[in-house]
Amino acid sequence: MERPRASSHYPKSLGEFEAWFPTDADCLGYPEWLRWLCGFVCPACGPPGGRGLGDGRFTCSGCGSRTTVMAGTILDRTGTPLRVWFSVCWHFATGKDGIAALSLERTLRIGSYQAVRAILHRLRSVLIRPDRERLCGKVEVDETYLGGKEPWLSGGRAKGKKILTCIAIEILEPKRFGCCRMAPVVDASAESLHAFVMANVEPRATINTDAWQGCRGLEKNGHIHDRLSPAGRRGARRRPWRTTSRCASNSVPHRTMAAGDPPGSGGFRTLAQLPGRVRVAFRPPPLNQSRNAVLPSP
Repeated sequence: MERPRASSHYPKSLGEFEAWFPTDADCLGYPEWLRWLCGFVCPACGPPGGRGLGDGRFTCSGCGSRTTVMAGTILDRTGTPLRVWFSVCWHFATGKDGIAALSLERTLRIGSYQAVRAILHRLRSVLIRPDRERLCGKVEVDETYLGGKEPWLSGGRAKGKKILTCIAIEILEPKRFGCCRMAPVVDASAESLHAFVMANVEPRATINTDAWQGCRGLEKNGHIHDRLSPAGRRGARRRPWRTTSRCASNSVPHRTMAAGDPPGSGGFRTLAQLPGRVRVAFRPPPLNQSRNAVLPSP
């Protein structure tokens, strides 16, 4: 089969989707066309040939085994109508920011929230390929806590309140990102972090991590480990003009020291050393009237 094209192999718009799948029978014919384009093929013995039965199953002419077109899929032995399944799949695939079960229940006017939630759970479970490739090149690895607020637990990292998640992402030059891998870990120990890295990153990849002690020893697994301090990590900005505790009242901070800055000034110039066009009045001008004339009477 050639590369799938819109409007030929799958609907391009919502109008085409409603025209393609108005009933459950039309929905059942679409996976049959995708799975057995040239006719029924027995999954048990292999050779093509068979006939359809009245209950929707197919029987093989060679071995006599019976099967359905939904066998081995997430739609096998489901009590939900196929029209609902296809509608949920359409909104799930076309939504850019994802979709919630409650919002989908209101959109499709489905009476059961549990049914929509179960369908979305099945769809998300098959999105991960078991034989997917591991990350390669330059990979940045870090861990963080994910989760919402729970009023009966105090603290942001209380046990049971949030889940410690390890994240690995490919860094592409100049400022791009590649594939990403996320997985919950038991703790931030070296055993848990090394197991995550071994399962998701190629051995010859360059791994950028922080100075956490649990990330030590990645070189033993064949990786190139580059430990970065918090000040040298991606996104950290060094601000030398904020190194002094307090600026003088008659000085203006500069981000970089110019060639004419006096030695030891740290990038600060007094008003006398600045050109006249950038002089700023740091004090308000004096009042020409008395204080009682300007302020309102009590």
